[in-house]
Amino acid sequence: MNAPVVVTLAVDDVTQSAWDSLRRAWFPPERLVVGAHVTLFHALPGVHEDEIVADCAVVAGETGPFTFVVDGVRSLGRGVALVVRAPELVAVHARVRRRWVDWLTAQDAQPLKPHVTVQNKVSPETAAATSAALREDFGPREGTAVGLAVWRYVGGPWEPVTTLPFAG
Repeated sequence: MNAPVVVTLAVDDVTQSAWDSLRRAWFPPERLVVGAHVTLFHALPGVHEDEIVADCAVVAGETGPFTFVVDGVRSLGRGVALVVRAPELVAVHARVRRRWVDWLTAQDAQPLKPHVTVQNKVSPETAAATSAALREDFGPREGTAVGLAVWRYVGGPWEPVTTLPFAG
């Protein structure tokens, strides 16, 4: 198990479907290898996969499902993301982050800025047009966080390891 491990937020089916639809509509099709997601950790060492799953299981078992708000569109320069806000999400991230501080890449060591990337790796002009289009009919939307999903990064697509439901 040496493939990097990715940890994402699992969300309710209605929200996941809406995010996936946006991603299919705006993401370059040749780069669309995973569904829409909120990444909590991008590249944890695969050698620690069992411990990562165990730690996520503990945190998920002590955390109840919670509501989050998608309340903005953010430019990524060469892409566009939806901004996700929930104090509980930041707290969950901090709890598992403390357990893995010695394993974190520079990207994963940064403060969490939860978002869903709906477009990436396009020209700045295309991203600006997408951002403007999304802002036209954008309004805050609520969703429900239902667990933590653990994935293996295998060079493009992600291989699911497990999804751990929030049960607390």
